[in-house]
Amino acid sequence: MFRKVLIANRGEIAVRVIRTCREMGIRTVAVYSEPDRGAKHVRLADEARLIGPAPAEESYLNANRILAAAAESRADALHPGYGFLSENADFAESCAAAGIKFVGPSADAIRAMGVKTHARKIMEKAGVPVVPGTPATGGDPAQAASWAREIGYPVMVKAAAGGGGKGMRLVEDPERLAEALDRASGEAKQAFGDDTVYLEKAILRPRHVEVQILADEAGAVMQLGERECSLQRRHQKILEETPSPLVAANPGVRKDLFAAAVAAAKAVGYANAGTVEFLMDPDCRFYFLEMNTRLQVEHPVTELVAGVDLVREQLLVAAGQPLRKELQAACPRGHAIECRVYAEDPATDFMPSPGRIDRLVWPSGPGIRVDAGADPGWTVPVNYDPLIAKMCAWAPTRPEAIAKLRLALQETVLDGIATTLELFGGILKHPRFLAGDFDTGFLAREFGDWPAGAAPSEEARLAAALAALQAERTVQAKEPGPAVSRWKAAGRAAALATRGGRP
Repeated sequence: MFRKVLIANRGEIAVRVIRTCREMGIRTVAVYSEPDRGAKHVRLADEARLIGPAPAEESYLNANRILAAAAESRADALHPGYGFLSENADFAESCAAAGIKFVGPSADAIRAMGVKTHARKIMEKAGVPVVPGTPATGGDPAQAASWAREIGYPVMVKAAAGGGGKGMRLVEDPERLAEALDRASGEAKQAFGDDTVYLEKAILRPRHVEVQILADEAGAVMQLGERECSLQRRHQKILEETPSPLVAANPGVRKDLFAAAVAAAKAVGYANAGTVEFLMDPDCRFYFLEMNTRLQVEHPVTELVAGVDLVREQLLVAAGQPLRKELQAACPRGHAIECRVYAEDPATDFMPSPGRIDRLVWPSGPGIRVDAGADPGWTVPVNYDPLIAKMCAWAPTRPEAIAKLRLALQETVLDGIATTLELFGGILKHPRFLAGDFDTGFLAREFGDWPAGAAPSEEARLAAALAALQAERTVQAKEPGPAVSRWKAAGRAAALATRGGRP
């Protein structure tokens, strides 16, 4: 087993990996940027290395600095978490060249699944259902228009590289295709350094269902159940659960879904933890969407239901061990739900809400799990993803898990910034959510005007903005830093003004 693991990430996932390493007797090395100097993951690790200033390109995305930190600390393995360099094939290769074990799949597997058009071809050959689509368009409007007519509107314009909803546009008629191509390719270039896009037939009102897989380096592959991830804002998940209500209501589809996920992993010689994502229509026909070649944000719900520590299994597989026989015999039990607590304001279209967390109390009790990367007094930086924590509830049944999570949300205290906590309270009591009747457009349709009620007056908006700016001047005097201060002021003013001055 590894002696020392460097975690090439930050926040709650770095904390999560550190805790499993501690249980396994493995020493840990944290890396951090300047604004993360006092972060929770830095304090918990056995060692910590500064890797650069705030911009991710100069710190958490700087492969050379991370590899240098691994060499200096004499780490023999590196866990990438998710995001940043976790799905970067070149980085995985660089780790191998440096004699550091990358806790994840091979560079070849990452590349095979990293370009969506290439992955589609592999899946078709493996017999995995795929959404009708096209090769890469290269941004040629004439060629794209011809293909769109062939597969039929509506279509999705999608980035060939990357994911997370970036470089994606729904096109319902021919007149909007050229604009969608231009915007999607521009966004893809900015996010992934590759402006290549392609077209897929749009599946209307789809469900987003994914399967957790685990594979060892000898070629054995197994599944650990499906997750329902249809609660999304701007194509990004905010609430996940397992099992899927739709699949649970149609158990005949589960066997085929699992078989497709295992076939997808075997087709690329996959090893370690990964997730095969599918779109599912109302009739339970499912289509390959993509494979995330890393640990998922929502992995805790699978751990709660399967009784498995996925980070532990990742480390065991990376150390060359075969899948444990106990995993094959594991039986899923009960139901688990996770909500992602973001420093975002749903009332202002999920604008980031960076700033200082003045007071923070997480819930506890049987069946409650909170994976958090923040403590009271921590200032959420503007530079990175605003995920603060993941709050999960487990219970024997879905209704019980929902009720438990609602109580946990009510017990949570998080003051100082706007968050998604209140929104989850509304979702968890919505009749259609309770009935399991929702899709990827549910949040936009049902909560597009959140919070409900009359808009605050102009006087209230102005007073709130002035109060926020005055408070910001006080904070700025204590916490110098122009970029962070500007974001704090904008976030606080917008959030307070939208809520009529209510904190």
